[in-house]
Amino acid sequence: MSQAMSSAQMPPLRPAKSSSLTKNLLAFKKEFFWVGVFSMVANLLTLSPTLYMLQIFDRVMLSQSDLTLIMLTLIITIFVATMAFAEWIRSRLLVRAGVRFDEQLNTRIFLASFEANLEQSRENVNAFSALTRLRQFLTGNGIIAFFDLPWTPVYLGVLFAMHPLLGWFGIGFTLVLGTFAFVSSKLTSKRLEKAVAAETETNTYLAGKLRNTEAVEAMGMLGSLKRRWLMLYRAHSHAHWLAQERAGQTAAFSKFLQYTQQSIVLALGAWLAIRGELSLGGMIASNVLMGNALRPIGILVATWKEFAQARQSYRDIGTLLDKYPDRGRLHEADRVYGQIVLHQLSAFSPQREKTILDNISARFEPGETIGIVGPSGAGKSTLARCLIGIWPTTSGKVLLDGVDIRDWSREALGPHIGYLPQDIELFDGTVAENICRFGTTDSEAILDAAKRADIHDMILRLPAGYDTPIGQAGKLLSGGQRQRLALARAIYGSPDLVVLDEPNANLDDVGEAALARAIRDLKEAGKTVFMVLHQRNLLSLADRVIVMSEGQIERLDSISMVRLGS
Repeated sequence: MSQAMSSAQMPPLRPAKSSSLTKNLLAFKKEFFWVGVFSMVANLLTLSPTLYMLQIFDRVMLSQSDLTLIMLTLIITIFVATMAFAEWIRSRLLVRAGVRFDEQLNTRIFLASFEANLEQSRENVNAFSALTRLRQFLTGNGIIAFFDLPWTPVYLGVLFAMHPLLGWFGIGFTLVLGTFAFVSSKLTSKRLEKAVAAETETNTYLAGKLRNTEAVEAMGMLGSLKRRWLMLYRAHSHAHWLAQERAGQTAAFSKFLQYTQQSIVLALGAWLAIRGELSLGGMIASNVLMGNALRPIGILVATWKEFAQARQSYRDIGTLLDKYPDRGRLHEADRVYGQIVLHQLSAFSPQREKTILDNISARFEPGETIGIVGPSGAGKSTLARCLIGIWPTTSGKVLLDGVDIRDWSREALGPHIGYLPQDIELFDGTVAENICRFGTTDSEAILDAAKRADIHDMILRLPAGYDTPIGQAGKLLSGGQRQRLALARAIYGSPDLVVLDEPNANLDDVGEAALARAIRDLKEAGKTVFMVLHQRNLLSLADRVIVMSEGQIERLDSISMVRLGS
């Protein structure tokens, strides 16, 4: 949970710097250093074909010496092999660094994405796709071009050494292509960002509707939803078309500059050769040198789309990790007693101006069974979520055994908490896996939870018993079966704090009797139980009752003091 804040105090979508992600990148400075070293070797040896060409035209052709030709060819072969080895090593270093970068971040991104989804945050981006795009750029030709770019002045210096006019032409073409790269980045970046945002919106909309196919089909909503999806899809397609059109224009003009540069430099070299100011070998070599000098800029232009996507991915991941940082070592305990203290607790939602819970304070001792009642919208379900620390935006404190619920390790606390949400959430897997929360299978504990929820016989009637797959979200089970299976999951392992949000919503008389027995068992075992109830026939099991009204506790009395009909 995070401290509540007004919309005017909300943090910006993009922080000034992504400190957490930057630290992760800086951890690879040693690898980047060696990539730079091997880039230096590769770029220096890139001059060797030019020197070989000069020697062939200016020495071998004049001397006609076979031995000189053989020796020069052997030397250039060694140099080229060394250059290829250096390029292979730097590529290998980048790939390995990319794998380590992924391994270093994937768990943190998973946890941060989970927290963002829990808050329904604006930073809830498809972070793993962003991580893939960033890793691919960091291991591809685009990043190598950045390492090659500092060597452009070296090639220009060699051109100056051959003839000043060649050097000045090289500087001119470098400035033209560099300016073109900068301008094209400004022209394409916004279009690419809009295209990516439109694609994300379209995919999110479609995924949401695919989760509700039965309701869509039954109520004839497909046509209306199709029109809405088609509108989003066309906007997405148009945004991509605009981005690709601009990318095509950029590529065409880049190719025009490249061929123009080759022709002009070759013509300039020929003119200097005619005037006797440059040899024939120098004429050919100058064209090769100019191509080497401009190659990194050309690669940057060609891979600008990937660079723009990687930059956006860097911002998105950085924002996500900065907003949901690693919380470090959290509180753990061998035993949970179940004492709950609410201290000036308020709960908020970005979609509502008014607070959902307003400055609530109360104390509940271990082993108490508490009923929570009140009209719809009074804040009962929100209070239930706050009790176990899953409501995202709050102020005040919820203390569990004297420790703020936010400071507990969820991994350590999870086995001590049982939660039955209002909207049943089951997962694709077997009956047994859902009961044991997809942890280590404990057959005795699974059987005990199933019997206490009175679904053991029902499970045995399934095709494969406890090993029966229940389908995505438990769609192969009835509403009552899902409710009782979720109850078995909630009481699995005899947790010390149990929160049940409308546990009898989908139950028949048999199921409700089983629920009552399970609550009695928890009560007799000294567990702390909170029950959110609309149907008040289970209130007789409670020690005290909270009566909620407009986000506040209107009454908190023993069951004998609360009229069940009120």
